[in-house]
Amino acid sequence: MNPSSTEQEALPRQLAARRRPVPSDPEDADRLRQRSGVRRAFPAIAALALLAAVPGFSLEPQMDDSFASLRQQMVEDQILRRGVEDRTVIAAMETVPRHLFVPESQQREAYIDSPLPIGQGQTISQPYIVALMTELLDLDGSERVLEGKQASRLLAELGYSNVHVRIDNGYHGWPEEAPFDAIIVTASPPSVPQALVDQLDVGGRMVIPVGAGAVQSLELLVKSGDGKLKRKTVVPVRFVPMIGEQD
Repeated sequence: MNPSSTEQEALPRQLAARRRPVPSDPEDADRLRQRSGVRRAFPAIAALALLAAVPGFSLEPQMDDSFASLRQQMVEDQILRRGVEDRTVIAAMETVPRHLFVPESQQREAYIDSPLPIGQGQTISQPYIVALMTELLDLDGSERVLEGKQASRLLAELGYSNVHVRIDNGYHGWPEEAPFDAIIVTASPPSVPQALVDQLDVGGRMVIPVGAGAVQSLELLVKSGDGKLKRKTVVPVRFVPMIGEQD
C-alpha cells in the first residue's frame, strides 16, 4: 500500500469519531474545556513557515468561492460531530479554501473525509486531523508557530500576510526565529527531533506524529519550566515519513 495515495490518517474511522482527547496537564484540560471561542508533509527539505499574529489579519480569502457549501458540510459532518470545539479552529476550517491546495482534477474531493495526494509523494491531511492537531496547539492568535508548508506562494496570493517561508531541512526547524510558542509537524519522524524540542518555548506545545512503522502515534508535547516535556499520546495515525537525516 502506497501511503502517498491511500494514507488514512485517523485510525480506525470509529476512533477518529470519538471526542477530542484531553491534554496531559489537568490545568490545560480545564482551560480547553472552559474556552469557547492549519498540513502537508514535513519533509527534511521543506518549506518552513513561521506564522506570527498580525493585527487586523482576516481569515477571509480574497477570492470568489464556489466551494463554500462543501466546506460548510465538511465542518458540520467531520469536524463538529467529532468533538472539535475551538471556535477559531472551526472558523478557519469554514473559511480556508482547501480545494486550492490540491490538484485541479481533485478539487471537488478536497472536502471529503480523507487525505488526498498533492504530488511528490506527499498528501494533504484529512480535514478532521487538520482540525484536531490545530486545536491541540491551544492557540489564541498571538503565538509564533512553526509548521511545514509547501504552498507559500498560494498563501500570499490569498492574503495570508503573517506567513514567512524558508526552504531548509525540516529536522533542523528554524533556529534563527526560535523560540516558538507552538510547533506542528505533519510527517512522521522515528523520534521527536531534538532541534524542534530545543526551539519550543517554555510552556509551548508541539503536536507531532511519531514512529517509523505504518501506524504512528500522534503526540502532544508540552514543555515545562525545567525544559522537560510532558507527553500525551492522542490517537493512532498514518502519516508519510519525514525524509532525510536527523543530526
